Amino acid sequence: METAEDLGERKIIELILKQLEPMPNMPVPFGDDVSAIDIGRGKLIAVKTDMLVGKTDMPHQMSVQQAARKAVIMNISDLAAKGIKPAALLVSIGVPRGFKKRDIIQIGEGLNQGAREYGAYILGGDTSEASDLIISCAAFGVGEKRRLILRSGAKPGDFVAVTGFFGKTAAGLRLLLQNLKAPTALKRTLVDSVLNPQARLREGLALASTDALTASIDSSDGLAWSLHEILRASNVGFLIDRLPLAEEAEQIAKLHGLDPVELCLYGGEEYELVVTIKPEKWKKVCEQVHLIRIGRVTKEKSVIFKQGKKTLSIEARGWEHFKTSLSDTMTLTRRHGSK
Repeated sequence: METAEDLGERKIIELILKQLEPMPNMPVPFGDDVSAIDIGRGKLIAVKTDMLVGKTDMPHQMSVQQAARKAVIMNISDLAAKGIKPAALLVSIGVPRGFKKRDIIQIGEGLNQGAREYGAYILGGDTSEASDLIISCAAFGVGEKRRLILRSGAKPGDFVAVTGFFGKTAAGLRLLLQNLKAPTALKRTLVDSVLNPQARLREGLALASTDALTASIDSSDGLAWSLHEILRASNVGFLIDRLPLAEEAEQIAKLHGLDPVELCLYGGEEYELVVTIKPEKWKKVCEQVHLIRIGRVTKEKSVIFKQGKKTLSIEARGWEHFKTSLSDTMTLTRRHGSK
């Protein structure tokens, strides 16, 4: 009999969803960034829940306050990908017995900080005893149904773009886990990307207002995995001609023999948005939002990076609970053949 470790997070979700009776006329199908309820008059309530667990989501250098804030950001980022402004969150907290009073205060401070940064409020929730720190948030927002951006609308010929560069969090995590050396300013930037992530809410709301997007996804599981998620939902492929590698990640790769392509594609937790855009709307969109065009949507169901004579098949892999741990990520970005 297979165990959870054998199955992995995504297979577990698939098995559970098969047991559920779908609600009639669901505005968002199972498997997208958020769920939603149609409330009539062209409006819907978008709902997102995500969970932070100390063992799998917190490097030891991350404070409890930073962890609580991150738990909020994780949820707001998914609403941003759908063009939904968050209004409020409910939070369930599992607290280990050994937690100190100051730790509890920091949880509250981090939750409030994360919510208020994006104009939302914490309404309440539940608290229980747990063997590890657990912070599970459910975020809510109201939006216009016609502006909801799913993963399933990408068409061949569309441009594919991202809201920022990739690889900083992957590089920053290696600095934290392996205590790698780096110039002070560079290390500060990379570590901050891990400890204090930012959701692209402003960009998501602006993009939703343009009527130019055909698909959108939050990139928290990595750029490669995000592209493959759109591939599956839209039944398309991608030809990538530019890797949006952050300059800081490239510097660390050179310093420590890491593979910059791995850092860019498979790191995860950047919380950027990956979007497909109607080509005729590209210039209009770029007047409102800074985007980096990285390629085009194709008919072939594959994700290929091609630059000059270099061609690379981008695999469908990224962070996955039960399959990946924080310690595992230390070996993922070593340049092939290096020691």
